[in-house]
Amino acid sequence: MFLAAVVMVVLLMPRRDQKLYRYEINRPWGYSLLTAPFDVPVYRDSISSREMRDSLEATFLPVFNRNDNASKPIFDVLSKMHSISAEDRSALRSTLMRIYRDGIVSPETFEELKKNNRTEVRFVEGNQLVRSSATQFKTPRQAYAVIDSMFADPELRKSIGNMRLASLVEPNIILDTAATRQLFEERIQPVNAAIDVIQKGERIIDRGDRVTPQLYEILNTYEQMMKTRDFTSNRGDFFINLGQILFAILIFSALYCYLFLFRKKIWKDVKGLTAIIALLIAIYVVAAIVAPHLSNGIWLVPFVILPVVIVVLYDARTGFYCHVLEILLCATFVSSTFEFIFLQAMAGMVSIYTLRELTKRSQLLRTAAAVFMVYVIGFIAVELMHTGTLSSNVGRIIGYFAINSVLISFAYILIFVVEKLFGLTSLVTLVELCDINNPLLRELSEQCPGTFQHSMSVSNLAGDAARKINANPLIVRAGALYHDIGKVSNPAFFTENQHGVNPHDALPPEQSARIIIGHVLEGKKLAEKDKLPSVLHDMILQHHGRGLAKYFYTMAQRQQPDSTVNTEPFTYPGPNPQTIEASLLMMADAVEAASRSLPEHTIESITELVNKIIDGQVDAGLHRESPISFRDIQTIKESFINRLRTIYHVRIAYPKQ
Repeated sequence: MFLAAVVMVVLLMPRRDQKLYRYEINRPWGYSLLTAPFDVPVYRDSISSREMRDSLEATFLPVFNRNDNASKPIFDVLSKMHSISAEDRSALRSTLMRIYRDGIVSPETFEELKKNNRTEVRFVEGNQLVRSSATQFKTPRQAYAVIDSMFADPELRKSIGNMRLASLVEPNIILDTAATRQLFEERIQPVNAAIDVIQKGERIIDRGDRVTPQLYEILNTYEQMMKTRDFTSNRGDFFINLGQILFAILIFSALYCYLFLFRKKIWKDVKGLTAIIALLIAIYVVAAIVAPHLSNGIWLVPFVILPVVIVVLYDARTGFYCHVLEILLCATFVSSTFEFIFLQAMAGMVSIYTLRELTKRSQLLRTAAAVFMVYVIGFIAVELMHTGTLSSNVGRIIGYFAINSVLISFAYILIFVVEKLFGLTSLVTLVELCDINNPLLRELSEQCPGTFQHSMSVSNLAGDAARKINANPLIVRAGALYHDIGKVSNPAFFTENQHGVNPHDALPPEQSARIIIGHVLEGKKLAEKDKLPSVLHDMILQHHGRGLAKYFYTMAQRQQPDSTVNTEPFTYPGPNPQTIEASLLMMADAVEAASRSLPEHTIESITELVNKIIDGQVDAGLHRESPISFRDIQTIKESFINRLRTIYHVRIAYPKQ
């Protein structure tokens, strides 16, 4: 994946044969002094050339030829029409000759002349071009309409219809494309000719000079001549390509080192690592497509989408680090590198600050608005700092910033796509899953009201502790809400859902244990059926780990006092918690359930219960595979004790009247 990313970046980097320098009109020259290594002709700048060209096109007269044989077929047919009297035939012939003398052109030519307000055209007569009026030109349809309006006799009109005159009228004025093009090239040649020469050794531009339209044209000419004169040798190209490869390797090595040192969880997760690199490459590809083909088009690329998505999927530090690497990669497409890096860094910081936790779609709109403001203020600041004034294209750039900000608001869709493609879970998804109106949670509340209340209590208990140990509270809350969904298959077999009748009284301990343990695997099946994120699958499987169903194991021991009871039928399938969040859920689940059985909820009894349960889990090795620390465990204990004290606080007994 590392090699593929490097190759992709190097292939899309600006080639030496594409552009020697990166520069824009009305922007400062960012390189050192440039002198002419040979004589460089100076042509008119694009604005002046366009104005002269437009003026020439507006006054230019196209060249036409007159086809005298175009009317022959219609006169041949007319001479054979014996149903028309000699007098009418003569009048019709005269009308046709006059119309053809005025000129008949194709509908396309007529529309073109009308569109460009051409009242005159040129005709080739011998070796000369003669100007002639074009106001009398008609299309075949218009010519037939004139004939039709001049003859009112029904019999004559019928005869004209039998002639199929409408289909016989053909244009006799034909555009001479070759002559028109040749004449236009002759007239336009002075516009394209050089107006001056920068001699060898003469200064072209120096660092800090503004690239005027005239200088822009000179630099383009210089680069074209450099290519044709082959000033860049193969050896030079080799070193340029080598530098680009090293540049890409350093960028992605920095990413890999950061993840290996500070984000081991992402480093070990192939899907997560693939998602980050795919996002980096995707935005780089967009920049590579837009930047070379649109002036200032780099400002249209929504670079801020990258940190937004990564913050929602992972954390702010990783988001900003990846954003910095992205803008360093894409800085190769711009001439004003300082301005680009400054504006994108500011925008990235603001987007992360305004999107610390994405819980509502409206937050993205707020982020987009904040980024737009930073872009505009930053751009104006850099413009004033460099030139002391605002350039003429500032309005267009601000328009690009506005489009960029609108594109940022579509990050919500991109987050959804990345989640589905790479199997990741974002904060947005976790917030949506914590909605108790979710169909699975609604079914749990209807089928197992006691279990639902237990899950809600565990969610509050664990979520409060998660914030204090810097765990992910949303993962813990969602895991707590869904950890017991498997109980909907047999709600009556769980104490919190029973109403005086316990079906376990009629079952052997092994069978009861199998039913109780089965809620873990049933929960996993329901999670897969409802397409819950994989992180919730893990929380469901790990919230009991490889622990024992102690109640039924103890009952089995009592029934078989003289033999050793096999623990396997009473052991949950596991695995043991693999994350801090899963360990926290296991502790909260056990403590909340046990706290309901306390005869009295004093500080001493609650403290003893919490210590006993959590220390018992630690002694049993259930948290051995989790990265949780002893400091975290102590903080969790204190959080549980304070929370349970609040829940079970002693109420005042009101006296009777």
